[in-house]
Amino acid sequence: MKTIGLIGGMSWESSAGYYRLVNEGVKGRLGGLHSARLVLYSVDFHAIERLQQAGDWDAAGVVLADAARALERAGADLLVLCTNTMHKVAGAIEAAVAVPLLHIADPTGAAIRRAGLGRVGLLGTRFTMEQAFYRERLRDVHGLDVLVPDAASREVVHRVIYEELCLGMIRDASREAYRGIMREMVARGAQAIVLGCTEISLLVGPADASVPLFDTTALHADAAVEAALATT
Repeated sequence: MKTIGLIGGMSWESSAGYYRLVNEGVKGRLGGLHSARLVLYSVDFHAIERLQQAGDWDAAGVVLADAARALERAGADLLVLCTNTMHKVAGAIEAAVAVPLLHIADPTGAAIRRAGLGRVGLLGTRFTMEQAFYRERLRDVHGLDVLVPDAASREVVHRVIYEELCLGMIRDASREAYRGIMREMVARGAQAIVLGCTEISLLVGPADASVPLFDTTALHADAAVEAALATT
């Protein structure tokens, strides 16, 4: 079994989910008392969020590259960045280490394609929904047509993530707001919804939408287990 390096803390609420899902995945495949071999580097999200708001992605990339190097020194054979938004600096992480980084958009895109779908709605932070790094990877690598909510809805989605979900708050009113936003994207032709922030699955699930939901946290964690247990 390879050792998985988790770069977490963004937020720790979703990183805890990664830890659980990876260990459940290993146990499910190997049985008995098996659990994952992993090391976790959890950053202070306050510092990262300040850099996001300032648009200083280069500085954020330095922080996460340092975390990646620490995990490599600790014996990680592959890296999992436990956040969608910070994949904006995936290149800085990959340049800092020799071990591979498993990009969160790839298992997501592959799962959507296996389901035979081509047009998806994307929910995430404002950075993920509005900037090109994530949508273009889904489009260019996986051939998907990606829709995002309108500006007012994007603000709602973003606010709920940072002011509620990252703080462990789950509110029925916010769930209903997300349901409405998903209905709007389905009306525009979305065949599925990508939960493109690792906290969103804390709020909504399959029963909240009329189309399939692709939970990036669960898909990413499952891909990490597959990579860790691969024999080649």
